[in-house]
Order: sequence, then structure tokens, then C-alpha cells
Amino acid sequence: MPLTFDDLLARARALPRGGRRAILGIAGSPGAGKSTLAERLVRELNGAGTPWAAHVPMDGFHLADAELDRLGRRDRKGAPDTFDAAGYAALLGRLREEAEDGGAADGDVVYAPAFERVLEQPVAGAVPVPPSARLVVTEGNYLLLGTGAWARVRARLDEVWFCELAQAERVRRLVARHERFGKSHEDAVAWVRDSDERNAELVAATRDRADLVVPEGAMPVNRS
Repeated sequence: MPLTFDDLLARARALPRGGRRAILGIAGSPGAGKSTLAERLVRELNGAGTPWAAHVPMDGFHLADAELDRLGRRDRKGAPDTFDAAGYAALLGRLREEAEDGGAADGDVVYAPAFERVLEQPVAGAVPVPPSARLVVTEGNYLLLGTGAWARVRARLDEVWFCELAQAERVRRLVARHERFGKSHEDAVAWVRDSDERNAELVAATRDRADLVVPEGAMPVNRS
């Protein structure tokens, strides 16, 4: 039978075992629906009660534009070396260690950065992960990348799912997203062609390292 969203929900719910916190990674190329899936999973798992799941996006570890300018990488923003991969891996390690050391009731809130798309900048301390969270869902392009500091990320994740979406639909969504946040149609198309799709090729090569490939039919509807 085809994989469904309910199947994904059940699999995510079963990841924490023995009272320990689990971390689920959702990878995929730009525009594949990673954030939409993560947000829906967390919303469904939490319901209206005490937060049991938390969403921690990788995008909060974008380097600031001022640092990208200093490094000469501003025109490649979104490539692997335009993130603080070591910082991201360290945060994932802390999320696991805090839960193990403090337990669900006595641990500290861990704050993660977010990425503000209107500003196109990271924002520190914007995502609280309460000690009650037994599952952390993190998503981003490079969770399965095996080079540099990115190689530390995979070891900190209990499972990684790979979102797979037809290229034409991914590109449509990406262009629409860039337009929604201020780019002209021409600039959006150029950025997708020259930056996003180069990154997508790199991400696609990591697909076989995932524990599960999520087809379009199992993902929530993306309205973008």
C-alpha cells in the first residue's frame, strides 16, 4: 500500500523510546516540502496539550549577510558553506544531552535560532524547545551531507527522511516563494536556476543515505 501521512505520523510518534528524546531529520532539495511536513507533524503530535514535539529548522544556522560579504559568499547564499554547520551539529547534540541529563520535568529550555525570510537573516534565540519535548523534528537541505562539519549531523539524528518531489513542481514553488518575499519574477527565476538548483543536485546525491523516502502522495498539501 502507498505510504500515507498517517503512516509518517505513527512512525514519528514511535521514535522516542525508554523515556529518551529522539531527533527526527527531514531532508530534501530546496522546495521539496520539508518545512510543511515538519510543521504538520509537530502540530498533529502536539494537539492541544503539553508540547511533546518541537520543530527546529536548520535554516536558523544561515550565516548573516555581513559574514557572507566578508567571506565573499553572498552570491551563493544557501550553499553548504554558507551555514554554521558545526554550530548546528552542536545544538543537536545539546538537545539530546539536555534531555538525558535533566529528564522531561527538570531540564532547561533550549533555544535555537530561526531564519526570518522577510529579512533573509537568522534570528538568535527564536525557537524554544521545552524539556517536555520528547521528539525534535529538524529539517534542512544538508542533513545527509557527508563532508566537513555536516558529517557530524547525521550521527545525532535517530532517523532521516528524504522528501521527494518532481522537479517541475519544486521549481514552481521556489520561484513563487522568492516572489512572495520580494524578488521580481525574473530575479526569482535566475536565483532558482543559478543557486537553488545547483544545491538541489548536491542534495539529491544524498538520497540513498536516508532511512525513508517520502513520496509526494504522503506529504501535506503545500499551498505556495
